[in-house]
Amino acid sequence: MINALLQPYNDLMTAKRLTNDIHYICPMQLVNQTWELLKKEIMLEWRSKYAFNGVLLYVVSTVFICYISFNLNPGFDHSNGYPVVWNVLFWIIMLFASVNAIAKSFMQESKARLLYYYSIASPQAIILSKTIYNIMLMSLLSVLALLVYQVFFTNTVGDLLFYFLAVLLGSISFSTVFTMISAIASKAGNNGTLMAILSFPVIIPVILLLIRISKNAMDGLERSLSYSNMGVLLAINAIVIATSMLLFPYLWRD
Repeated sequence: MINALLQPYNDLMTAKRLTNDIHYICPMQLVNQTWELLKKEIMLEWRSKYAFNGVLLYVVSTVFICYISFNLNPGFDHSNGYPVVWNVLFWIIMLFASVNAIAKSFMQESKARLLYYYSIASPQAIILSKTIYNIMLMSLLSVLALLVYQVFFTNTVGDLLFYFLAVLLGSISFSTVFTMISAIASKAGNNGTLMAILSFPVIIPVILLLIRISKNAMDGLERSLSYSNMGVLLAINAIVIATSMLLFPYLWRD
């Protein structure tokens, strides 16, 4: 009797697994599903604005606290070490902001909603839509954070346009890495400690590359000196996205 009742569900899951294999050779269907899921993510965020407002409050309050701390040391903004502290502090703030914004990508999804996604979309479309949405969210937050940073602190950037490009590249890197790690952690009981451990080996080289690129922009050096670091950073992003597309379907089936 129980087997008879579960038979339609088993048939649905079997058909879904077969459909997932088709998604590998149907790029247009993948694009359409990704677009629909992306619109859903944007619509939900526009209604609640939970992630955006929370992270924006964190960024503004953190920058203001750092500004007060710097003012306790008169003349520090004219010292030789000020540009280095300015740059490193900005990326530390953006790192924790990205963790707060992206960590809930999969952790806030209920099991019922994930089961519904499983029945209507391919896993590649789901992970791709999450990644694109997080890139858009972090890019907007990074631009706003940079503007707030410029208001409170003395601007020491020599090449502002190239520094802005480094900020956008950092937003993409944080989004791709933490989206993949969030998907893995969500399958392990939403363990925040596991997310921190898994992201550590990947995010450290990303941070070091971003600091080097942005430091060159602050010093106003020739842009070609940063092209190799940017190439390595883009390669890391490509590897992370490709790994997510390949491994997430196996996580999704569990």
